[in-house]
Amino acid sequence: MRQAALFSLVLLALPLQAAARPPVVVELYTAQGCASCGEANAHVAKLADRPGVLPLTFSVDYWDYLGWADTFAKPEFAERQKAYVAKLGLREPYTPQVVVDGAAQAAGSKADKVDALVAEAAKAPRNAPDIHFVGDKRVYVGSARAPKGGGEVWLIRYDPREQDVAVKSGDNKGQTIPEKNVVRELIRLGAWRGKPVAFHLPPPSEEGLKTAVLVQAARGGRVLAAAEPEA
Repeated sequence: MRQAALFSLVLLALPLQAAARPPVVVELYTAQGCASCGEANAHVAKLADRPGVLPLTFSVDYWDYLGWADTFAKPEFAERQKAYVAKLGLREPYTPQVVVDGAAQAAGSKADKVDALVAEAAKAPRNAPDIHFVGDKRVYVGSARAPKGGGEVWLIRYDPREQDVAVKSGDNKGQTIPEKNVVRELIRLGAWRGKPVAFHLPPPSEEGLKTAVLVQAARGGRVLAAAEPEA
């Protein structure tokens, strides 16, 4: 009750403006040792130039045994992908895979299919909770109808630069792999059950990272809202 009242006071202190539609979240699951991932990486990088789209590149580690340890991979990224595998009824994780708003997926190599999913998500009706940042240390998530099982609030920090990674062994030996919006941190801030709630934002582990906060149905469900601090 106290937290909800605090959230209301914060909203009153913020300048009034029309609520912006949340961006479409496009998650690419890729690996530097994946021979078929280069084109998918390049296509998702282009999506970063589209208004209303938030592409995020998650590097996974389960292809490291092929001879090249992905320089950006973390076990928690593969675990996030596995949650989608279960939720979307897939047999197993694979790369390159694109998940759009946590609700639909396609092979990242099929650019036309990916673009169609992004277009569909941009038109889909939303009942998204508001997300407001207060400085760089706190975020407030507002009220809305919560999904069955509740929701989760995730902090994502990613590197917005386009990076070319020279692969020196494995299936892509001698090739340069392009990557953009590479996720470097994935932190579960806590639960969201439809009522206002506030979270502390830890400082980033590296300089130059951008911040995004997602509100998502639990255990790999639909992305309900996404926001980044205003520049």
